[in-house]
Amino acid sequence: MPVLEVGDASIDYEIEGSEGPLVVQLHGLTSSRTRDALLGLDLGRSLRGHRILRYDARGHGRSSGSESESHYGWRALAGDLLALLDHVAPGEQVHGVGPSMGTGTLLHAAVRDPERFATLTLVTPPTAWKRRRDQAAIYLRNADQVERHGSVALVESGSTAPVPPALADAPLTRPTVAEELLPTVLRGAATTDFPSKKSIRRIETPTLILAWTGDRTHPVKTANTLAELLPHSRMVLARTPYGVMAWPGLFAEHVTLHEE
Repeated sequence: MPVLEVGDASIDYEIEGSEGPLVVQLHGLTSSRTRDALLGLDLGRSLRGHRILRYDARGHGRSSGSESESHYGWRALAGDLLALLDHVAPGEQVHGVGPSMGTGTLLHAAVRDPERFATLTLVTPPTAWKRRRDQAAIYLRNADQVERHGSVALVESGSTAPVPPALADAPLTRPTVAEELLPTVLRGAATTDFPSKKSIRRIETPTLILAWTGDRTHPVKTANTLAELLPHSRMVLARTPYGVMAWPGLFAEHVTLHEE
């Protein structure tokens, strides 16, 4: 797999396809492009005639990371994303899609370089703004737990948490962050947030928002707020696994509808 050196991290990526518009697919916190595919979140699989860029964020999957918590905030991850796009598709407009942490990264990248994206697809938007403080406290407790008892304890405690109805049939997976780096990644996630609502209102990019019910970490309220803020957005809510199964088709429709 090709690798791009960005500062003190090596970003591992792959490109599927040799021609057509570029789609960049991100993933969620403690996940990877491989793990998200197992969870049914590889939305690019329904596209034809496109190049699909998939990569592992720093510290995740096959990418290396550093011991600096600030490098795992969404603003910093947006810098990695834009550097990767400059490397593989300089000057080219792209379609961006990503769940949770990927959504936060895309929003910061779109605020910083709004002309870079032809479309955005924000999947399972996480807690943000006022609600982010409570989620940050959970990440900090989880980081302490990993340091004391290892990542196995974190996985076991997570197995008792309520499962969103839309993930009822998803396989059990483990974090794809190295155990020694996981506390740093979690503490970095605790320090980050979406851009300001004023900044998000200025994003003119056509945006599809895909959310699901019954998930306190990815509340419908965040998705609703984004739909209200983003001037050219559409929101679709999944309540069952069948709703999530429709997402790749909805994503493909959104992308092709806004091709130049």
